[in-house]
Amino acid sequence: MNKKMLLLFLGLGGLLSAQTETKTAIGEMLDEWHMAAANADFENYFGLMTEDGVFLGTDATENWQNDEFKVFSKPYFERGKAWSFTAVERNIYLDTNGETAWFDEVLDTQMKLCRGSGVVKKIGDKWKVAHYALSIAVPNENVKALVAIKKDRDSVLLQQFKSKLPE
Repeated sequence: MNKKMLLLFLGLGGLLSAQTETKTAIGEMLDEWHMAAANADFENYFGLMTEDGVFLGTDATENWQNDEFKVFSKPYFERGKAWSFTAVERNIYLDTNGETAWFDEVLDTQMKLCRGSGVVKKIGDKWKVAHYALSIAVPNENVKALVAIKKDRDSVLLQQFKSKLPE
């Protein structure tokens, strides 16, 4: 093997190692974020979000900007336990700039299986949640029954959302 090929292989190996370390750091941060909620650690939970972070809840009306989410969440944290999410599967994807990543995860929760997905940003030397979307995982064979349960409320909400769209 010539020197150029050896350097190429070493460089690729270093890049893959750095990506693995970054993904590990992001995964650990997300686990810490979920644990902060389970332990009602308000300061750590919101400290792991960007100042302009967004949390999308399972209800169609839950588009929480960070300050609103803090107000909404505070009573849950004050009770001693907010919510408990444990990732049982997670995929992390890195942008080439090394400052942004996105992920998806399957969660074990009090609502049974849920899916979380989001965007994390590197702020200084720390990764923080910038955007998170939580959804309840519904088996395909149960979708028809779920749609029937949601039909009336969704019809009202749909009209409200449509009325806000620009003409």
